[in-house]
Amino acid sequence: MSDTLGTASVGRGHRGALQAGDAAHAASPAPRPRKRRGRGRLRLEIALLSGPAIIVFVGLVIFPVVLAAYYGFYRWQGYGAPTDWVGLNNYKVIFTDPAFQQALEHNGFIVVLSLVIQGPLALALALLLNQKIRGRGLIRVLIFVPYVISEVIAGTGFSLMLQVNGAVNDALHNIGLGFLATDWLANPSIAIWTLMGILTWKYVGFAVILMLAGMQAIPEELSEAARIDGASYWQVQRRIVVPLLGPTIRIWGFLSIIGALQLFDLVYIIWGQYISSTAGTSTMATYMALNGRLAGNYGYGSAVAVVMFLISLTVALLYQRFVLRRDMRGAVTEGVN
Repeated sequence: MSDTLGTASVGRGHRGALQAGDAAHAASPAPRPRKRRGRGRLRLEIALLSGPAIIVFVGLVIFPVVLAAYYGFYRWQGYGAPTDWVGLNNYKVIFTDPAFQQALEHNGFIVVLSLVIQGPLALALALLLNQKIRGRGLIRVLIFVPYVISEVIAGTGFSLMLQVNGAVNDALHNIGLGFLATDWLANPSIAIWTLMGILTWKYVGFAVILMLAGMQAIPEELSEAARIDGASYWQVQRRIVVPLLGPTIRIWGFLSIIGALQLFDLVYIIWGQYISSTAGTSTMATYMALNGRLAGNYGYGSAVAVVMFLISLTVALLYQRFVLRRDMRGAVTEGVN
């Protein structure tokens, strides 16, 4: 009986303690929602870290574009304050000049051929060099070397080798293929293909290294599982490697397009100031240099620069909207907790 009473009293005491605890917990003020500490500090850190880059970008990109747009409304010789206002006449001349239209066509031709020729070639070389073959490291270096060679050195070398009496024609005569010798630089029907050959030699190494880097990020387990299931080598490459390499290929395509639209140095070095237009290798950049700086009309050259910028910006935005949209989705953090 005493045990029963003791147990009951203990039970009542335990319930009383629980009730007292609940009452105290209910009486205590509810925890205030935690403030988003550090939001001001986070903004300060972002400003300090990105501020220098933003200043450099505005000073070296945005401000020159705005200044070029301002000078584009004048006929200006490059010194003193511009005073000869011509309004939109410079832009009207640009879009009605057959030489600029031809240069724009050359840029478009180079864009298409760069994607059609360099892309598949780089992908094939990357797939080959991703295998365990003897001398793979040396081959990678040899393919990448042209990319790191200065454009001045590469352009000077090719301008000497591709002359009528140059090394290329001499080599063709020595091996019995003299009928293929031609004027590689001045023949309008061949010069643009000569330029594409040089560009492919120069920049395919960058595409190969970029694609090899993308292949290293593909889990090896996927290929091993496919081989276990009976997939052949080409089925693995076509069904697994190439689709997973898609983001890398699209990024390379974007860089290739922008580089082709702004092509200047190799054309200017190999074909000089004036022959590029007659040989059919002129670009918007060489047109800008010829009709702007070399003609002493920096206002017109500034207008051409603005047009180039707008064309490149439009192409970049369209490419990002329709091609890179899948890769950009989820790449930007929606918020910070």
